[in-house]
Amino acid sequence: MQQIFNTSDVTIREVSPIRVAIMEHRGPPATIGTTIQRFIRWRKTVGLVPRSSETFNIFRCNPQATNPNDYRLDLCVGTERVFEAGNEDILSSTIPGGRCAVLRVVGHTDDLETAALYLYRDWLPQSGEEARDFPLYCQRIAFFPEVPEYEAVADLFLPLK
Repeated sequence: MQQIFNTSDVTIREVSPIRVAIMEHRGPPATIGTTIQRFIRWRKTVGLVPRSSETFNIFRCNPQATNPNDYRLDLCVGTERVFEAGNEDILSSTIPGGRCAVLRVVGHTDDLETAALYLYRDWLPQSGEEARDFPLYCQRIAFFPEVPEYEAVADLFLPLK
């Protein structure tokens, strides 16, 4: 994975709102794999597979600054279908549209912490921009096992005012 970023790696985009179905992971980051497997099974069951439906993650908190039991991450799939909480605890929601700073990460994208820190700690203060009241999120463009890990691609979105 790319470990060094610079300002030319960040673009500002106007994004449209995205309707999603969400499965929330709550608990230690070390147990995310179990939630991901449940999410994959559910997606296959309802026919919202990655090659036909966009995949997103919403990072609700910083794992380094949050009690592991309070950690939250939303696993999302883009869809206009409406879901209500049921056996798999899937809810419909919307990732809001608006201006976003976007940083593309290519390679092993399981750990996006370095890229997220670059956006918040380095790029944002230098940019003159201000973060909006919505968490950092990513769109998984290409990911393992659909592609080799070194070809994985994720776009990180930092919502801006």
